Amino acid sequence: MLDDRYKLAFRLYPYERNSDQDSPTPVRHPVVVMGGGPVGIATALDLGLQGIPVVVLDDHEGIGKGSRAICFAKRTLEIADRYGCSAPMLDKGVVWNLGKVFHDDRKVFEFNLLPEEGHKFPAFINLQQPYFEKFIVERVREAQAKGAPIELRGKNRVDAVEVKEDHVLLSIMTPEGPYRIEADWLIGADGASSPLRSMMELDFEGRVFQDSFLIADIKMNGASFPTERWFWFEPWFKSGASTLLHKQPDDIWRIDFQIGWDVDRKEELKEENICKRIDAMLGDGIDYEIVWSSIYTFQCRRMKKFRHGRVLFAGDAAHQVSPFGARGANSGLQDVDNLGWKLGLVINGKAPDRLLDTYHEERAYGADENIRNSTRSTDFITPKSKTSHIFRNAVLDLAEHYSFARPLVNSGRLSLPCVYDGLSLNGPDALQGGPDRTRVGSPCPDAPLGTGYLLEKLGNEFALLTIDAEAPEIGAIDSIPVRRVAVTAADDPSCELAKRYLGSAAAGVYLIRPDQHVAARWASFDMAATVSALRTAIGKA
Repeated sequence: MLDDRYKLAFRLYPYERNSDQDSPTPVRHPVVVMGGGPVGIATALDLGLQGIPVVVLDDHEGIGKGSRAICFAKRTLEIADRYGCSAPMLDKGVVWNLGKVFHDDRKVFEFNLLPEEGHKFPAFINLQQPYFEKFIVERVREAQAKGAPIELRGKNRVDAVEVKEDHVLLSIMTPEGPYRIEADWLIGADGASSPLRSMMELDFEGRVFQDSFLIADIKMNGASFPTERWFWFEPWFKSGASTLLHKQPDDIWRIDFQIGWDVDRKEELKEENICKRIDAMLGDGIDYEIVWSSIYTFQCRRMKKFRHGRVLFAGDAAHQVSPFGARGANSGLQDVDNLGWKLGLVINGKAPDRLLDTYHEERAYGADENIRNSTRSTDFITPKSKTSHIFRNAVLDLAEHYSFARPLVNSGRLSLPCVYDGLSLNGPDALQGGPDRTRVGSPCPDAPLGTGYLLEKLGNEFALLTIDAEAPEIGAIDSIPVRRVAVTAADDPSCELAKRYLGSAAAGVYLIRPDQHVAARWASFDMAATVSALRTAIGKA
C-alpha cells in the first residue's frame, strides 16, 4: 500500500511551454541543471540567489515516490539556513540527538551526537525527502518572486548532450515535442542512475556489497518507541540479521531489515511477507499501515572525476554510499555548498576557471571519506566470514560493559562534514594554541553570541572573523566582498566561542570561505597575509 503522502501528489513544477521551444536556434543559458531532486534544486537556489540565471530540467513534475532520505544532519540544516529554508524543516522534522545500540535483547550502550550546548541546530532531524524537496521548491518560488533568475521546467527530459569546448548542447523532449538549448555550464544532479553519466559514457568505481536491506515505512499510533535511533545486531525478534528504527513526522516509522543477498526480491516485497517481519518485531497490540517499501543494496562508489570540462556532477550522480550513516543527501548538499560559490565567482569573472578543479579535489576527498566510513560500517554490520562475525560480537559484548570498546561498534558512522586537510585552497594556520576543531580546512562550528549565533553572522560571503582582535573594514579584495565580523569572547558567557575558536590563544583572526570552511587563521590581523590567503582560496595563488 502506498500512502497518498508519498505519491506524486506535489506537482511542484508542472509542465509549461517555454520560449526556448519556439526559438529557431538553440538559446544559450549560463547554467543548466539536470535533475530536480534536493541537490539539483539546491544548486539552482544557490546560484539564483547570487543573481546567476539557471534552468533546471527534470523529466518529472515534482516529488517522486517514497520517503527515501530521511536523516538531515546539523551541517545540512546550517546550509539550508543560509538558503532561507531551515525553518519549515525544523518545524516539520523530528529532532533527535540520542541513539541506542542493542545486541539480541540487550542494550549495549547509548550515545549522544550533540552533547554540548551552544548550537542553533540539533545533531539530526528526521524528515521525509518529499517534504525537504517541497520546502526548498517553495523557497525557490519566494526567490523568484523577488527576481532570482531561476526556472524550473518539469516534463523536460534530456535525451542527448554534446559537450563542446566552451558549452554543452542539450536535446530535450517534452509533451509537445523536442527542442534544443545550450549551456555554458551543465550540472549533473540526476541521481544514482544518472542518464547524463550514461550519455557521456562515464561510470562509477568502487564496491557493491552482497547483502540486501528491506525498507518499510509504516504509520503506527501508540508506539512504545521514543524519538531515538535504535539499532539491533542479531535482534531477538529474528526479522533480519540487523534492524534499524527511526521515527519520522506524521507518525511514520522507518524500519530497515537486513535480509541477506540470496533473496527473492519480488517475494520479500509482498505486503504479507513484510508484515511477518514487522509483526515479529512489534508484537501484538500495535496497529500499523505500510505506506512505502523498497529493497536496496550497499554501494560505495564514485566517479573518477566530478568535473569533465563544462560538465560537473553532484550528489548521487557523482558518488554513492550505503544508507546507514545518512551520508547520501547530506553529502550532496555539501557538494552544492562547495560548488555554488566557486561557479559563481568563475561565471562573474572574479576567479580563474581552475577554481572549479578544486570542486573535484575537495568533494572527491569528502566522498572518499564517506566511502571509507560507509565501507567500515558495512563490514561491521554484515560480516562476511566466521572470524569477522566472532570479532564483531566480541566487540559488542565488550562494549556493553567497557567504554573503551564502544568507539569500535559501528552501526553506521553518522554524517559529519568533511575537513579539507592539506588541500590546495588552504591558507596558513598561524594561530598558536588554536583549537584543532577549527583548524584550516574545517567547517566552522556554531557558537552562541548574545541572542543569536555565530554562523548567522558569517553569512554566505567571504568573512573576516576577529575575536578580541583589531582589524579594519576591508570591504572587498580583488572585487570580492569580504564581510567583517568582529566579536569578543565576552559576548558568550558560556565560553563556548573561546573554546571552539581560541583555545589557549588570547585573540584570533579567521578568514572564512562562503561555504563557512576556514581558509586561514592568525593571532592578529595582517592585510598582506589576508589578501594572499583569499587569493589562495579562490585559486589565484
